[in-house]
Amino acid sequence: MLTWIVGALHLVSAFSLVGLVLLHSGKGGGVSDMFGGSVGATAAGSTVAEKNLSRITVVVAVTFGFTTLILGLLLA
Repeated sequence: MLTWIVGALHLVSAFSLVGLVLLHSGKGGGVSDMFGGSVGATAAGSTVAEKNLSRITVVVAVTFGFTTLILGLLLA
């Protein structure tokens, strides 16, 4: 039962991580460009939306890593 719960959490975190990484800005504007802030974002550095997106991405990435380790231990 625990394996199924951790597996479901792992699957959700995997798809969330892919989506969050795709939302990040590369050389373009990313999320800030979507809301029309590309000119101000380049002058000001990182916007609040980008900082929050980075924090959420780190939390999801850590969750993905922990669920990977837990699944490896449960299935070994």
